[in-house]
Amino acid sequence: MGIQIELNKGRVPVKVWTRDIEPEAIQQLLNVASLTIVHGHVAAMPDVHAGIGATVGSVIPTKQAIIPAAVGVDIGCGMNAVRTSLRAGQLPDTLRALRLGIEGAVPCGFEQHAASHMRGGALECVGRRLDARLDAIVGKHPGLMKMQRRFNETWLCQLGTLGGGNHFIELCLDEADQVWVMLHSGSRGIGNVIGRYFIAAAQKDMRRHQIRLPDRDLAYFNEGSALFDDYVEAVAWAQDYALLNRRQMLAAVLEVLKMRLPSFSLDGEAINCHHNYVARERHFGEDLFITRKGAISARAGELGIIPGSMGARSYIVRGLGNEQAFGSCAHGAGRRMSRSAAKRRFSRFDLEAQTAGIECRKDGGVVDEIPAAYKDIDRVMDNQRDLVEVVHTLKQVLCVKG
Repeated sequence: MGIQIELNKGRVPVKVWTRDIEPEAIQQLLNVASLTIVHGHVAAMPDVHAGIGATVGSVIPTKQAIIPAAVGVDIGCGMNAVRTSLRAGQLPDTLRALRLGIEGAVPCGFEQHAASHMRGGALECVGRRLDARLDAIVGKHPGLMKMQRRFNETWLCQLGTLGGGNHFIELCLDEADQVWVMLHSGSRGIGNVIGRYFIAAAQKDMRRHQIRLPDRDLAYFNEGSALFDDYVEAVAWAQDYALLNRRQMLAAVLEVLKMRLPSFSLDGEAINCHHNYVARERHFGEDLFITRKGAISARAGELGIIPGSMGARSYIVRGLGNEQAFGSCAHGAGRRMSRSAAKRRFSRFDLEAQTAGIECRKDGGVVDEIPAAYKDIDRVMDNQRDLVEVVHTLKQVLCVKG
């Protein structure tokens, strides 16, 4: 359907791909659009909803500056998916044992791998390469180590772990009844530490230079400053860590499937994409920093993943390269209500009803992830027909929540 609302009360316009947007999100978009560092216009995807400082589901182009809180604290959070040669009929009648096997192989929630698990082999070599880069960052910012207990061990032990909240691992069936593995996670505790540290540093920098902002969470670093360079280095590290984290989890899930299911191969390339990140890109003849906060890159021909809630369809898409959206699209269904509101309104019995036929946790601990707390994914997809085309439609049969 394309752009449905254009807001013109900021310094630059805001182009919105939906009419389903709450007043708080509109105000956040206008706050961003008032910043002198924002270039051209702000784009809001059809899953847009209020966040912290910057709106979730927004694409923010900045010139010679980056807003750390717009990138957020789950730096590099995103999706990974791969199609297997397995067919629906090759899955067991009950998937509970398979779910428990995945939960045993991939630590969820606050759990992490034991230090002994991370020693030896290729994983330790990868860890060393990341470690050298992290040492350089911490050497300039030792305050990072004070923000997380056992800092040097935790980030390595959390490599290949899911986390909590809306992070998940799913087995899905496509329109041809082929089995896909799909998962959603990010840079775990270390990304959170890096995000919070540099958000605070940006706020302090704004106060020092007496720069007034419509929201303190829109504090930014100017290109050319030491803090800017250090943040770019740190955020790149966290984004690489998030990519590797998803690869490690995918490998672990595939090993579980190999032990419990008939022999299979991977059919097609694995898609691994961020939806909370910043990148240097060129748009409208200008070199810009594009921050996608709850949005994915959808350049022409680029494959991406747009998940629904744990009771709805998900989509593998191909980007159409729409420049008005800075070559972006929605990252999912988008929340319709907060976690606390979902817990007040729904019970585990509602969760059971809304996830009927799906092997997943159905206890009170995941009621905040109930499908009704999210927007209608099909309406989101309809609103972005000018941003992506659907390649595959997936329906989950198994869902692991953190």
